[in-house]
Amino acid sequence: MKIALLGYGKMGKTIEKIALDRKHEIVLKQSSAPIDEEALQQADVAIDFSIPEAAFTNISTCFQLQVPVISGTTGWLSKYDDACALAKQNEGKFIYASNFSLGVNLFFQLNTYLAKMMANFTAYTVNLEEIHHTEKLDAPSGTAITLAEGIVNENSKYSDWKYPSSEAKDHQLPIEAKRIEDVKGTHSIQYTSEIDDIEIKHTAHSRDGFALGAVIAAEWLLKTTQPGIYSMKDVLHAFTAK
Repeated sequence: MKIALLGYGKMGKTIEKIALDRKHEIVLKQSSAPIDEEALQQADVAIDFSIPEAAFTNISTCFQLQVPVISGTTGWLSKYDDACALAKQNEGKFIYASNFSLGVNLFFQLNTYLAKMMANFTAYTVNLEEIHHTEKLDAPSGTAITLAEGIVNENSKYSDWKYPSSEAKDHQLPIEAKRIEDVKGTHSIQYTSEIDDIEIKHTAHSRDGFALGAVIAAEWLLKTTQPGIYSMKDVLHAFTAK
């Protein structure tokens, strides 16, 4: 598989290492505009871990050149619907995920399942906390937003989520975001009542899990014959369906 890396920071370099270990080829490594379209056209798939300001342009260029896209950049989702429309218009293949870690995506499903179980237990309030390294540009994290939306969709007590947590109203799920040196990513959800607490938590120990998931998603997307907009649920299904 020939890969274009759009965004060649710490995550891009980790993806490169894992991709090469899995016998893939990197045909483009780019962090600044404009994209080298000639090199991009040689790629079987593009993996975008750039910055919010560049993500939509990168993704649009890939669709115009018929290059499937894996996007893990967060903070640009106000244009997500536009990206999906472009994918459909160009019969492209697209996976966006706020987090590509296989463990985190299992955690997403666990979070949704627990939210369904807890929906009728109104004595519990929910708190969501995320912790990342000090270099992370967006807050709350895309992973925290995905977790929050999973809870809100299942719990009628909350109409939406709110950051910062100190500004949350009674009907809003509070998200607390912390930035601490060299923390790869920790997300916890706590259900609290006067009687007890119930908590689930995911802690990342390195970037390797995110990078591996992105490469596995790219492998899966390349094998998919039909154009479309997919998710990590589709990728995980390839594992759970066996």
